[in-house]
Amino acid sequence: MADTFRQGAGRLCLDFTRTLRNRGTDHSVDELTDGPALSAWVGQCGPVAPVPGSVVPEAIVRDAQQLREAVYALVEAARTDGGPVAAGEAPRERVNLAAMRTVPVPALGEQGELRWYANDPVTGTLALIARDALDLVTSPAVARIRTCADPACNALFLDLSRPGRRRWCSMDSCGNRAKKQRRRT
Repeated sequence: MADTFRQGAGRLCLDFTRTLRNRGTDHSVDELTDGPALSAWVGQCGPVAPVPGSVVPEAIVRDAQQLREAVYALVEAARTDGGPVAAGEAPRERVNLAAMRTVPVPALGEQGELRWYANDPVTGTLALIARDALDLVTSPAVARIRTCADPACNALFLDLSRPGRRRWCSMDSCGNRAKKQRRRT
């Protein structure tokens, strides 16, 4: 299966916020519309894939969508002088509650490979996302979070470049599109 979801934001929680594409525009698209979509995202981006054919209840899908928006609110608030608490109580509580869930656990396999296990890969991955968000918004790395310069994208990413002046969430998509646009004008 080819990768369907965008990755490469530098943190799992930021990749998760990208599942609402074109955020803040009239053309926003929610990629987590149902159980199969959420299961596919976890299978592609999480450490352990759900069992094929498993059903993700609609309540978990809604919870995932709400967690995504709470993570986004915390990250955006953390980038301001008010810090992550400026996001308010509701986003903070949603992320805190998700972080309390059981996460996938690593184990060393018989061949020396790293294997991951989870009773519920979907809620376990959501817990990892929440924990990653809490770590990110309380760390110095928050100063390196950027918004893609493509106004049609607006995705968040962690700028790990040495000078800290990266503009695009991905040079392959948004950066190249901007270069082509400049050549046309």
